[in-house]
Amino acid sequence: MIDFAVGTWSALPVWLQATLVAVGQILAVTIVVILCVAYLTLAERKVIGYMQVRIGPNRVGPKGLLQPFADVIKLLVKEVVVPSRSNRFLFVVAPLLALTPAFAAWAVISLFPGFVIADVDAGVLYVLALAGFGAYGIILAGWAANSKYAFLGAMRSAAQIVAYEIAMGFALVGVVMAAGTLNMGKIVEAQAGGPLSWYWLWLFPLFMVYFISGVAETNRAPFDVAEGESEIVAGFHVEYSGIAFALFFLSEYANMILVSTLTATFFFGGWLSPFEGYPLVGDTFLAAPGLHWLVVKIAFFLFCFLWFRATFPRYRYDQIMRLGWKVFIPVTLVWLCAEAAMWIYKIGPFAA
Repeated sequence: MIDFAVGTWSALPVWLQATLVAVGQILAVTIVVILCVAYLTLAERKVIGYMQVRIGPNRVGPKGLLQPFADVIKLLVKEVVVPSRSNRFLFVVAPLLALTPAFAAWAVISLFPGFVIADVDAGVLYVLALAGFGAYGIILAGWAANSKYAFLGAMRSAAQIVAYEIAMGFALVGVVMAAGTLNMGKIVEAQAGGPLSWYWLWLFPLFMVYFISGVAETNRAPFDVAEGESEIVAGFHVEYSGIAFALFFLSEYANMILVSTLTATFFFGGWLSPFEGYPLVGDTFLAAPGLHWLVVKIAFFLFCFLWFRATFPRYRYDQIMRLGWKVFIPVTLVWLCAEAAMWIYKIGPFAA
């Protein structure tokens, strides 16, 4: 049976083999990300519950482990109400436009040594383009609903995304300068040598700007001005219900995982081991690079997302705009100049 399967596979054209392998990789990554998104919602409710001395979901399944599936079923059976005076086509398409970039970006991310769905040299540009594309789903959702509250929430979200997208872009310029490449896998390889060789140390201001901007990009607390209940109800998705409403939150949590992955990749060595180069560790499992190290780093940054929500009060809109335009962008520009000086004098990541 195995020989027959191998012979059948080898008989296929090379282009068809490559296509089938790529489709299999895409399906595997997509399914894993969807499951992670589902259980991230449970983790958020559990973590914030413990921080607020509550139990959190514990009724559906053992210790509440089946709660995400119950939530999906509930949202699937709910009616999707489309406002009578809305643009029906754009109203339905908007959630998909918000969700698609969060999944498409995984195509260029190196998850472990030798694995990437699309090994393109302009991976960073691809990620930045998709991040900007996600704003269209939010704007269309607010406009297509033909509701003043939804439109106001969409404009606030769009302005926030634009402000912090610029800061994130400048922060990534520093990473590209240090690595000398736009390829995601090669950026990870350029940080080889242990934690002191990762870019978080020499590019610490850019790391802080990038991660905090990522929190703002995902409309997470304390930057969730689109959901200021006292002002604009639920923001751009106030008219959505059922599974269409769920798609916006699916995109939000998928973006949280994506931002955590990119932060780990750009500043914390991605799948590289923190014990690399330690003589006492040797060539053991701890020193070996792999997916497990990337997962650990992603989990830490996701915990920070949940920690921020349970800790900080929501900022005012003017405070958020001031932080993005008057603090983060100048900080990144100044540090890019400092990084240029490092390059001239061969300091830090430019020493080799």
